Amino acid sequence: MVQELLEIPDEEQREFGVVAIRDGHDVTTMGIDALHPIGISAVMREVTPSEGGRYDIVTTGARRFTVKALDTSSPLLSADVEWLPEPVPVESAELSLLTKSTLSEFAAYRAALSGELNSDVSIFEELPKDPVVVGYLLTAAILLPTDERQALLGAETAESRLELVRTLLRRETSLIQHFGALPAIDLLTDNFSSN
Repeated sequence: MVQELLEIPDEEQREFGVVAIRDGHDVTTMGIDALHPIGISAVMREVTPSEGGRYDIVTTGARRFTVKALDTSSPLLSADVEWLPEPVPVESAELSLLTKSTLSEFAAYRAALSGELNSDVSIFEELPKDPVVVGYLLTAAILLPTDERQALLGAETAESRLELVRTLLRRETSLIQHFGALPAIDLLTDNFSSN
């Protein structure tokens, strides 16, 4: 797939789909039923070859979709998808406050993860203020199980995504602070898959 994408001259056209596989499910035997309902396309930005014919790639999420049909006849799966709309939020004082509040909760989460006593929100001054971008950036940055990531990906508006991100950040920060427990990255999925 990486080789095929590299042959496309326009970097913006180097797009592929990413869909999470349900724990304990196999796409080759269960087809579309093995997949979570919503995926996201990714645009390949950087490629670094590594040993054994593998690549390290850097991507940017682009567009959400649902899979309508899946072709499993070759090792490189392909699908018919329906692109999901991304409603543009109406700017308001409430939305601006929600975005700032969510960033503040993320600062507290980062401080808890690193063992700091205070959360410095000034580190976020260079981040975009667009609530859609903030919602997706924080979704990518929080260590969460697949089902909760799917809930964030499935949020239909920037407001609902920010509200859910903020709720999850509060929960995770509280768990870290009260129990001294950090997220166990290796336990977020039951089965390792190279998908």
